[in-house]
Amino acid sequence: MRAPSFRDRALVVRTHDFGEADRVVVLLTRGSGLVRCVAKGVRRTRSRFGSRLQPFVELDVQLYPGRNLHSITGADTVAYHGSGLIEDYTRYTCACAVLESAERLAVAESGDDPWLFDETASTLARLRLAPEPTVELDSFLLRAMAHAGWAPSLFDCAQCGRPGPHHAFHPAAGGAVCGTCRPPGAATPDEAVLRLMWWLAHGAWAAVDRARVSSEENGDGVFTDFAGQAHQLVRAHLHWHLEHRVRSLDLLDQG
Repeated sequence: MRAPSFRDRALVVRTHDFGEADRVVVLLTRGSGLVRCVAKGVRRTRSRFGSRLQPFVELDVQLYPGRNLHSITGADTVAYHGSGLIEDYTRYTCACAVLESAERLAVAESGDDPWLFDETASTLARLRLAPEPTVELDSFLLRAMAHAGWAPSLFDCAQCGRPGPHHAFHPAAGGAVCGTCRPPGAATPDEAVLRLMWWLAHGAWAAVDRARVSSEENGDGVFTDFAGQAHQLVRAHLHWHLEHRVRSLDLLDQG
């Protein structure tokens, strides 16, 4: 007996053409995790799906289960998160990194994950107006890693538990480490960098905004420097746990 069709909320993560008129669509869904689907006839001029099936679109979607690919039988647009992002390289690349990282995390976790869907959608919505889009991205990545059980230690030593703050960080060691436990090749961030990462991991946006505004008023560029260092540590920690590079993060740094 074939499984019945079902509805779910979904974000379009990526797509690629399939056959003469179809398209394979990878969805991050709220109730079923990561789902690969086929949208039949979507590339025809009179397709009923129109432009709905593209990255950054949030959908209320009707799916019919298949052996390898689900079929998309209906889709209504809930929100288009690409507005205000695709015109700005940094915001666009940050948004791509959010989707790509969410896909990797969903694969690693497997199964449904409403938290990951909700946080991905809300982060895409915030990126459009975020004063520092890379900082918004790093907050998402830190919180998503914590949700997956990969949170870096940002104060106490990740190896021996010695109270911090410490001035060394290594992903393989679990984050911040003391001088005794510091492995070869560890980064040596300023204490303020790890403090900023803690704020981002815990959504302490009032503290982040105070630091950013103070730096802007002083014209010292300190916040930008610390945020850049924090981004490199977040990226390294994510790549170590995923055992796979997130291409959009590399493109962001190249830009």
